[in-house]
Amino acid sequence: MILLVKDPNAIKDRWGKRPSDRTMGELLDAGVVALDKPRGPTSHQVTAWARDALHVKKIGHGGTLDPYVSGVLPLCLGKAVRLTDVVLSSKKEYICLMTLHGDRTEKRIRQVISNFVGKIYQLPPVRSSVKRQLRIRNVSEIDILEIDGRKILFKIRCDAGTYVRTLCTDIGEALGCGGNMLELRRSMSGVMDESESATLHDLADAYVFWQQYGREAWLRSLIMPMEVLVEPLPKIIVKATAVDAICHGANLNISGIHMLDDEIRKNALVALMTARGELIAIGKMMMSSQKIMATDKGIAVNVERVFMEPGHYPRMWHYSTDLDDLITEE
Repeated sequence: MILLVKDPNAIKDRWGKRPSDRTMGELLDAGVVALDKPRGPTSHQVTAWARDALHVKKIGHGGTLDPYVSGVLPLCLGKAVRLTDVVLSSKKEYICLMTLHGDRTEKRIRQVISNFVGKIYQLPPVRSSVKRQLRIRNVSEIDILEIDGRKILFKIRCDAGTYVRTLCTDIGEALGCGGNMLELRRSMSGVMDESESATLHDLADAYVFWQQYGREAWLRSLIMPMEVLVEPLPKIIVKATAVDAICHGANLNISGIHMLDDEIRKNALVALMTARGELIAIGKMMMSSQKIMATDKGIAVNVERVFMEPGHYPRMWHYSTDLDDLITEE
């Protein structure tokens, strides 16, 4: 997206702290770990093990992986737990090995699988934790990596909530021979890639290195600031003079905007950020980017969840000539 400048004369941001400059304690209180979940234990169990390894009080996982599935399991620490739903709705990538119950030519296999790219209908499995009703999911890509007889290895990028096991069954039925999933690994969840993932042993050992030897580099490389979770969301850069007001529960008025992404639609979920890249809050757009650029009055964002503590930025409401132009109290 392109950043639109609403107010080029906003007071320069001299406060706050870049996410990369946070202490280890601050990261543990508002961080994210891309855990490489092993096959065997449940997502709940590995999350509990990670909690004990990192000695944190609050932790939650985004996007449950079945016990037999391995791969990227996002773990949210401290304040970041309140962003779990953002992780759950992010795009996913999987590597899947399936087998057919009958012989088919490679040409026919590729032809049928290509038909499953785009909008597909799915009925959740009987043992799933969601209501069994027909729903639509988007498959943006299926890349066949290898075909060996009846076994097919492929990579798929899809919407959250897509059941790859069901997809394998549907592909088998379309081929007229039946099929089922043998193995599955999540290689990406949102912006978190398996190349950046950490094992449970990594977390436990890195924490010991930090606590006992004062060497934090390893642990720091495994814990990302919570801001990575809102990377897919459109952004609004808030003026420094309005930050503390939002932290105290105010909604954001147009006069409190410094810059914003273009083409943000009304009712879209947006992330309110400081100029230093800190997440202040998330909320719902009350008008589009075009309307915000065309007017100077009105509520721009209805703030739903605040993540920054009051006092992190100084109270500077007096910099506004009209307090009502800068913020609107709930």
